[in-house]
Amino acid sequence: MNSKLTIVFRILLALILLVFGSNKFFHFLEMPPMEGPSADFMGALNATGYMFTLIALTEIIAGALLLINKWSGLALIFTSIISVNIVLFHLVLAPAGIALAAVVAILNILLLYANWNKFKTLF
Repeated sequence: MNSKLTIVFRILLALILLVFGSNKFFHFLEMPPMEGPSADFMGALNATGYMFTLIALTEIIAGALLLINKWSGLALIFTSIISVNIVLFHLVLAPAGIALAAVVAILNILLLYANWNKFKTLF
């Protein structure tokens, strides 16, 4: 894959993770109101007292690592876990936000493919 394109994908994914991870702490983006099962799920995550903090820190750390291009393999593993959960949440509970979830998943898949040599030993 073209290295310039890979850099653009990496920075784009990093910025998405940093913005949405930071938003969980600072609430600078207005989130649409949730109702039904998605509200119940988010309420359950919030009730644990630690899950939103853990998710936000994971997103911020993975985004920062991708942005500075340090330990990008580890960051992509973290991002894979995050993107699977984002896609499944939007497929099952909140279909309206599936577009951004798909962008995150596609960027993640493309970057995993571009860095496949770092993951060969895992498989």
